[in-house]
Amino acid sequence: MTAADPNLQQVFDHIEANRDSFIERVMDYVRHPSISAHNIGIREVAALLVETLKGLGMEAEAMPTANHPMVLGRRDVSPDKPTIMLYGHYDVQPPDPLDLWVSPPFEPTIRDGRIYARGIGDNKGQHFAQLLAIESHLAVHGDLPCNIIFLLEGEEEIGSPQIASFVREHAGRLKADLVVTSDGPLHESGLPVITFGVRGVASFELRCRTASRDVHSGNFGGIVPNPIWKLVQLLATMKNPDGVITIEGINEPVIPATNFEREAVSKLPLDLDQVKADLGLAELDGPKERGYYDRLMFHPTLTINGFHGGYGGPGSKTVLPCEALVKCDMRLVEPLTPDYVYEKIRLHVERHAPDVEFVPLNAMLPSKTPMDSPFAAPIRRAVEAARGVEPLLYPTVGGSLPEYAFTKILGLHSFVVPYANADEANHAPNENLEIVRFVDGIRTGAALLWEIGRLDR
Repeated sequence: MTAADPNLQQVFDHIEANRDSFIERVMDYVRHPSISAHNIGIREVAALLVETLKGLGMEAEAMPTANHPMVLGRRDVSPDKPTIMLYGHYDVQPPDPLDLWVSPPFEPTIRDGRIYARGIGDNKGQHFAQLLAIESHLAVHGDLPCNIIFLLEGEEEIGSPQIASFVREHAGRLKADLVVTSDGPLHESGLPVITFGVRGVASFELRCRTASRDVHSGNFGGIVPNPIWKLVQLLATMKNPDGVITIEGINEPVIPATNFEREAVSKLPLDLDQVKADLGLAELDGPKERGYYDRLMFHPTLTINGFHGGYGGPGSKTVLPCEALVKCDMRLVEPLTPDYVYEKIRLHVERHAPDVEFVPLNAMLPSKTPMDSPFAAPIRRAVEAARGVEPLLYPTVGGSLPEYAFTKILGLHSFVVPYANADEANHAPNENLEIVRFVDGIRTGAALLWEIGRLDR
């Protein structure tokens, strides 16, 4: 690795000199609950962020939506400089179950080199690292290397229902050259990653009711249709024993992986035996011939999230239930859209089980940025300068983020550059962020601004 530019090295030195202070400040930040699902602390934390952004010389405000506000900040350096939009979310998951936390979720605690608190990894610690990177540039050089837009959402943990309309309505204020999101984990090895895409999601329910009430299985078995069997038989027509989704037309639009994407995947570390051992698996789901990363990046999936119906208590109950419900989701790859998928599922249900009700739920579009994007190289240089190692390149990841709002609505290239450790336990008790990862995140954010600022507009 070559030495960092002397001007960037000064920023790195400032970050190291203020390491303890930065740790204290992020711990103070995550003390403030901001649980979007329960509307707890949302507006208070939005107001806190507005003051923080103004303290960095930004024009900042909490902008209303149909539900929780978006926090928007902007600082312009020069029209000749590129503009980077930094996206994150200030809302967090509910902390339940509380009895599984070693220390209270909103009383940040350091143990074994990690900060434990709800939201420290997802996503407060990561976007706070970006804020400290901006602050460090200002402290050392008095200005920023590029123009910055900072967008923080208050509803990511409940599916980002307002972001598309917000981005459309305020597109003029969101003009940028690229978007970077710092969310999610590093590779299990600790190696940094750059992600170029995310899968979408389409959740739905299948509901079946066959009688006006539950009945005795001896008196009415073979007379009253069983709604659980109806759903079982319907589900069996949607995915075969080999693991192939058999909903008519679902796979037809899917775009095969490019050679560039397959080359990147071939370089990703994988200890499949260890993965299986960690999860207690004897085998992977079908199709058996499909590669591990192919499953996560290049194909849609169909998952049964929950199946509800009949009696589930102790002992036996000879009942024939009158209703049953199954919850499912599909992860979507380009160019699948929720609307397209929902229509295919609706037609499939009508064809195979017309008395079953299909109910679409929350959904999100997939997103993909070309791996030969002109911004890929400077982002790689930034990660290498900050971390001292070459990042892994992910064509896409299995989960979903609202990146489509930037790629499909604004037409921008969007990247995910995570800072959190792979075992951050986000969405679970004892969420944590390794302190070294937090500091590396500040360094990466600082290097990112520096590299983007060196680009020609």
